[in-house]
Formats: sequence, structure tokens, C-alpha cells
Amino acid sequence: MSSGIGRMINKSSMEGSTGSPTIRVEIYNQTYNIRSDGDTEYIIQLAEFVDSRMREISSGTLTVDSLKVAILAALHIADELHRLKNMHEQADAQLAARSAECAEMLDRLLKVRTTLEHEQGGAGKLSLG
Repeated sequence: MSSGIGRMINKSSMEGSTGSPTIRVEIYNQTYNIRSDGDTEYIIQLAEFVDSRMREISSGTLTVDSLKVAILAALHIADELHRLKNMHEQADAQLAARSAECAEMLDRLLKVRTTLEHEQGGAGKLSLG
């Protein structure tokens, strides 16, 4: 990781009319000033993540062009995002199916219980005279 990641110019500086703090981060030996209303630590973590991905990509390829490295890193990050989205959708579908199964079982149990209560209630109303 580069040593410049996460250093802030002025956390509370106000630039323009946005009023957002400016955070200075370094990604792949380039310094960026980022304005965001989001959590500063989160922005720094994102920058560190992108920096590490770009360094990982560049160490495994012969490419020295930072734009190509950035595009390859973006493709890897996009792939990871889409794989996680698919896993999340599959988990949601499984949860919905299990939920429906549980609701169906509960409905059957309640129906049996209601039937038994009616049968017992009817027998209890009989009396001798």
C-alpha cells in the first residue's frame, strides 16, 4: 500500500457550495481530492481497496499503463460485485422458498388444530337429559 492513502487535506474544509469535506487519497501513485458527505473512513477504505486491486493487477501483468491497469481492476471489481449480487439473489430466492414452505406447514397445522377443536367442541356439547 502506498503511504499517502488516507491522508486528509482538511476534513472540515468547505469547497464550493457543496459544503462537503475534502479527503486526499492516493491511488496507484496518483493523488485525488475527494469531496463526499459520506463517512471519511469509508472513503479512505475504498481508496485503499482500489489501490490494492490496481497494484495486484499490475504485479501480475506486463502492463505499465495506469489507465489499462485501472480498467482491468475495474473489471475485476465489477466481476466480484456481480458474483456477490448473484449469490445474494440466490440466497434471497432460497429464503423465500423456505419461508413459503414454513408458511404452508403452519397453515396445515393450524387447519388440523382447528378441525380437532371443532370435533372436540362438538362432542363436548352432547349431554344427557
